Amino acid sequence: MGNSPRTLQPLREDWQRALCVVAHPDDLEYGAASAVARWTSQGKEISYLLATRGEAGMDGVDPEKAGPLRVAEQRAGALEVGVDTVEFLDYPDGTVEYGLPLRRDITRAIRKAKPDVIISYAFTERLAGRITNQADHRAVGLATLDAARDAGNRWIFPELAEEGLHPWTGVRFVCFGSAPQPSHGVDVTDFLHAGIASLAAHREYMLGLGEAAFDPTGLLTSAATAYGERLGVGRAVAFDVFEIIPDTATLEARA
Repeated sequence: MGNSPRTLQPLREDWQRALCVVAHPDDLEYGAASAVARWTSQGKEISYLLATRGEAGMDGVDPEKAGPLRVAEQRAGALEVGVDTVEFLDYPDGTVEYGLPLRRDITRAIRKAKPDVIISYAFTERLAGRITNQADHRAVGLATLDAARDAGNRWIFPELAEEGLHPWTGVRFVCFGSAPQPSHGVDVTDFLHAGIASLAAHREYMLGLGEAAFDPTGLLTSAATAYGERLGVGRAVAFDVFEIIPDTATLEARA
C-alpha cells in the first residue's frame, strides 16, 4: 500500500489565459496537449512558446531542413487542439543553457502574454516512468519556473520596461508535465483523441525515429488511463503544480 501512486487532485480551472513554455516541438504533445484541447473548448486563451525549433532532433535529416519541418509539424499539432499562436526563441537545439538570457527571454514572453497559468515540461533529472530527462528540458523547465516570479519583479530585468513590458504579477501557478511525482490531474476523457491527433501531426519526426518509433494512440491512451485511475475519471493527464500565488483554500489549510 505504501508504494501505491498517490491520488491526484483536480487542477483548478478558474482562470482564462495560459502560456505553454517548452524546449522542443512535440514536448507538449506527450500528454499536455489533451488538456490544452479541453481548455480551448472552454474558451480559454492558450499560446505556445518554444525555446528551440528542434533542428537537432532528427538523426537522418540535416538541421537546416529539420528545423523548418519540425516548426511546421508543431504548428499543425497546435491547431489540432485549438492553438494558433506558436512562437520560437531560436535557441540552439540540444545545447540550451540555464541562465539569465534564457530567464530574460521567458520573462519577456510572460509579460507580453500576461498568463494566469504557465504550462511546461518537468525539469527533474528523471521523468515519469524513471526515464532520464534531456538537458534542454531541464534548463527550460527551471528557467520557466524562475521567470514566473521574475515577471512580477520590476527590479529584475528592468531593461524590459524600456520595451514597454512592465511587471506581470498575475501568474498563479506553473504546471509541469511528465513529472515523476505529479500532484494534480485534468480530466481529458473527451479530449484524448485531440491530443493523439496533435502528437500524430509530428509524422515526419516520428518516422525518423526508426526502431524507436511508437504508436501515438497506444502511448497516450496507456498513460491517460493510468492517470485517470488516480484522478477518478476515465482518462487524465497529470502535472506537478508549483503555486506562485497561493489560493485562499491553500492558505486556510496551512493556518
